[in-house]
Amino acid sequence: MAQTELETQLLAVLEEHGAEHAIDIVDVEVVGSRKAPTVRVRIDHADEGAGPISLDEVAAETGWINQLIDEADPIEGSFTLEVSSPGLSRPLRRRRDFERFCGSQVSLSTNAEEGRRRFTGTLRALEGDSVLVECEGEELSVALSDIKSCKLKPSFDN
Repeated sequence: MAQTELETQLLAVLEEHGAEHAIDIVDVEVVGSRKAPTVRVRIDHADEGAGPISLDEVAAETGWINQLIDEADPIEGSFTLEVSSPGLSRPLRRRRDFERFCGSQVSLSTNAEEGRRRFTGTLRALEGDSVLVECEGEELSVALSDIKSCKLKPSFDN
């Protein structure tokens, strides 16, 4: 779950104001060239019971997000802003994300220097500072600090 300093700064600015708009800032990613980067902000409803965020709702929230980034002015020059829903393969980065999506299929990669680094399985629990993932019939524990990325793995089975 490593982020650049710029991504961390943008995330902090947006999360500070997300609650007043009833919006959960799922993730911030900065990609592209340094001279003209693209800032990707993934948002969802703060209320878990509200269902997935719609395209119209995303469009309605883009204004304040753009304004906050402009006011913080962390990017030299121009940038492109992309605001979207987290999609089916939603990234999990906070403790509450792991708690919320227990029982879901995930794809997880670690910062491990040796051995296996990628796992796909069922997120079973968050215990202390580790997540438990059932993978290929075995339950493994991965420290939150060792997680490079974790995303929901959509299932299309009915």
